[in-house]
Amino acid sequence: MQHGKYRFIVGFLAAPLALYAVFVIWPFVQSIYYSFTDWTGLSPDFSMVGFDNYARLLDDDVFWKSLQHSLLFALVLPVVTIGLALFFAFMINVGGRHRKGAAISGVRGSSFYKIAYFFPQVLSIAIVALLFQFAYNPESGAINSALKAVGLGDVQPLWLGDPDLALWCVMAVLVWSTVGFFVVLFSAGMASIPKDFYEAALLDGASRVTTFFRITLPLLWDTIQSGWVYMGILALGAESFAVVQIMTTGPGGPDYSTTVMVLYVYQSAFRDGAAAYATTIGVALLVVTLAFAAVVMKLGRRERLEY
Repeated sequence: MQHGKYRFIVGFLAAPLALYAVFVIWPFVQSIYYSFTDWTGLSPDFSMVGFDNYARLLDDDVFWKSLQHSLLFALVLPVVTIGLALFFAFMINVGGRHRKGAAISGVRGSSFYKIAYFFPQVLSIAIVALLFQFAYNPESGAINSALKAVGLGDVQPLWLGDPDLALWCVMAVLVWSTVGFFVVLFSAGMASIPKDFYEAALLDGASRVTTFFRITLPLLWDTIQSGWVYMGILALGAESFAVVQIMTTGPGGPDYSTTVMVLYVYQSAFRDGAAAYATTIGVALLVVTLAFAAVVMKLGRRERLEY
């Protein structure tokens, strides 16, 4: 009987695992292999060069800038995005005033706010980047026009043209475009928490802040941890690439002030014709991503709470 069960499990998992190995694991193995070659990406001919690409990586100032920016994305974006999402979700679900017949409720208009926060998720990240590129235009953009309208005509930053501001402008776009997803995610988690917990805490004199840190946060911790890892991967991967590629000059400028690792991979492969070096940067990006996920899972580990 046991033999038949294990045979069924192996037969059921064989096809998915084979597809995963072919389309996920094998490309990683190929990338690591090509990082030890001089492949240009345009010719089938290449030769092994050992650790030359990795030695070049250590002396590449642009790589170190891109690594710094990617790490900043991975550290700042999850903190801001998840912090805002938790606040909005808490207010939507349990942050309202006491009402007749409902001790615990969200703020008025909470259904509308859910739709409004989630709306950016409906838009393609490319469309979002283009919209904000127009908004950041220093001459005719909506932001500087609004500053003029309120009497701040002397305050006209270059936004994406300023090396000190460009990276933060890109981060703001990513926060705006992703916070709605986590609001809905955390709202679903908060809706599953029994209202009795909140009502008992309020009867005991607990404030809204206390209920958030003593009830909501502990019971949502697994969801928050997963969201943190997911947001970090987004910040290190395709989302940051799309926004930087579309919005910034260069792209990645001015003066490499917005270059991130995934963009540098693309530029090395398709602009510079150095596919082997691009895979080397990709291997470094893989290490950074795995390290980030491992650190978050390790620091966020705690005893599971059930209710």
